[in-house]
Amino acid sequence: MSRVTLTTIAKATGLSKFAVSRALSGKSGVSEQTRRLVQDVAAELGYERQAAPVPVPGTLGVVFHDADLINSELQLLVQTGFQTEAQKRGYQSRMIWTHLPEEIGAFARHCAGVAMVGPHLRESMYLVKEMGKPVARNGWIEPLEGFDMVHGTDHEAGAAVAQYLLQLGHRRIAYVHGAPRYRGRRERFYGLREVLEQYPEVQFRQMTFDAETMFLDRLREIQADGFMPTAFFCAHDGLALTALSELMRLGYRIPQDATVIGFGDFSAATQITPNLTTVKTQGHEIGAGLARILDDRIQGRIHPAVPLRIMVTGPLIERQSSGPAPAA
Repeated sequence: MSRVTLTTIAKATGLSKFAVSRALSGKSGVSEQTRRLVQDVAAELGYERQAAPVPVPGTLGVVFHDADLINSELQLLVQTGFQTEAQKRGYQSRMIWTHLPEEIGAFARHCAGVAMVGPHLRESMYLVKEMGKPVARNGWIEPLEGFDMVHGTDHEAGAAVAQYLLQLGHRRIAYVHGAPRYRGRRERFYGLREVLEQYPEVQFRQMTFDAETMFLDRLREIQADGFMPTAFFCAHDGLALTALSELMRLGYRIPQDATVIGFGDFSAATQITPNLTTVKTQGHEIGAGLARILDDRIQGRIHPAVPLRIMVTGPLIERQSSGPAPAA
């Protein structure tokens, strides 16, 4: 038996296909008598209305800041998480690496929503927002600014490392963060300081410098000032590798003489001996969170006047570079 179509019903009722379609869909333009006639004939013929095809929502785009080279491994994890989640939700995904507002604007025109990763200019963010496109940030924004943000827990991580070092008996702690211009590194220091300031017997210092190769010069300065750290919390795994290498070159045994902790849990953390204790940055989940929040915005699941902050927590991974404080 051939499939019953709108044309079949139109022939049976003597009406146009257009009238049959409007009658069955409940639209205006036909009388109630005609609508009932069409419905009765359709039921008698066994007509089954085909479900409308579900439209593809479109494309989600992610813009990586092309000058943020220090986080290239993190960006790869974010990209993978973003693509996986976008595909799961029925979207295509596109990537671009740039910091130029005009290139970001041209890219955004072909996207239903845009995630921006890295230290992008506010000009670029507002350019996309003014197009009516949802914008989700992995990067820092102004206080109470009207953008969604998905980020790691920098401040909380610093506090957790402080508690961990105190439990190991460390009372002389250095925070190594190279050039202090990176906001995330400052937030980790604030979290560390927030906990350590509660213990009057604890000494802690910042170690800042213009390049990682100057770690040894800064160490000699603070030691000459009478500060002998037994633990170094480094704001990035790259800084931690420098600290480990320089300390061992000076004859330090790690962790017997000094504990070294990093941040990120990137591949180098397990490629050095001793393996690095570090706080894991959940790049894959950050990328997935960016895609989820864009989808929620596009589908209207979030009130447009309520910007969201989603924080993705990573664990402190204990390896061989950390241990109890050495005896006085």
